[in-house]
Amino acid sequence: MNENLIMGIAKDAVWTALLVAAPILGGSLLVGLLISILQATTQIQEQTLTFVPKIVAVFLILVIFGPWMLNILMSFTNNLFLDIPRYILIH
Repeated sequence: MNENLIMGIAKDAVWTALLVAAPILGGSLLVGLLISILQATTQIQEQTLTFVPKIVAVFLILVIFGPWMLNILMSFTNNLFLDIPRYILIH
């Protein structure tokens, strides 16, 4: 294995991780921002108020984007397995 091949695998792995994590992180960030604005306007400073909406949002995001996220992960894993002969032949 040469450095370019390893860097290519690492780049694909990082890109896949970013694609899979982006909907969950973006959704929880948006819900957290909306709850923070609500807390600032109503002056309700309850710390536990943010947890339940975020958990519900993450669950809904997983239900909605779960098949897409699984497809991305399966595609990455399938490509790794299919390229094993190419990895072995390159010394």
